[in-house]
Amino acid sequence: MTPQVTIPVLWEMKQQNQKIVALTAYDFTFARMVDAAGIDLILVGDSLGMVVQGRTNTLPVTMDEMIYHTAMVARAAERALVVGDMPFMSYQTDIAAAIGNAGRFIKEAGAAAVKLEGGAAVSPVIRAITDAGIPVQAHIGLTPQSVHQMGGYRVQRDAERLLADAHEVQAAGAFSVVLEGIPADIAETITGALDIPTIGIGAGPDCDGQILVLHDLLGLHDRKLPRFVKQYRDLTAPIREGLTAYSLEVRAGRFPAPEHCYR
Repeated sequence: MTPQVTIPVLWEMKQQNQKIVALTAYDFTFARMVDAAGIDLILVGDSLGMVVQGRTNTLPVTMDEMIYHTAMVARAAERALVVGDMPFMSYQTDIAAAIGNAGRFIKEAGAAAVKLEGGAAVSPVIRAITDAGIPVQAHIGLTPQSVHQMGGYRVQRDAERLLADAHEVQAAGAFSVVLEGIPADIAETITGALDIPTIGIGAGPDCDGQILVLHDLLGLHDRKLPRFVKQYRDLTAPIREGLTAYSLEVRAGRFPAPEHCYR
């Protein structure tokens, strides 16, 4: 087995210009496959609200739901660093509550770290959670939990503010930062300015690592994909074919066949 990925390993990868490979997962079965594929970091994203629960955004996802899914992923991961995504309103109202909710990811779900959205405005929360001994991954740029405030899922182009946010979350103790929906040149500048790794999603090739949503990568969806997604496989068609074949055989009395029966 290859060595377990830890936060110091990610820092070393940045120093050695080794790209970090990150991906989302939401259950034991997929997490086991993702881990076996050599993925370095698994994010149990609140994106599960959209890709698993069928919601239109991430806002309704609850802490209990995130703990439930993160625990499944953590049980499957032997190598990858598992990060639990703090859902909307789990860290915005009160620092003590934020620390408590972050602690649940570590204590109850078995995650190694948590992720939360926002730049300078949430740096006190990042600092407090980090001071409590819980590693924090920051997330700046297009932050889906602020979809209404941003007026939709829009590319973020304010280079000065984004760079300031990046420095703020680093100073607050974040061990890495996700850059989402940011022009490639701005993401390159931020990556070069920080000591901590940057993980890009829709932020160009010059980040220290990349992350995608698992279901987007594998074509397990029926929705229009963002421009930054590359679909590596389209598994929807073969899955539907298998389900249709099963249905036809049952209706025709061809399944179960003698070889599927006990004697």
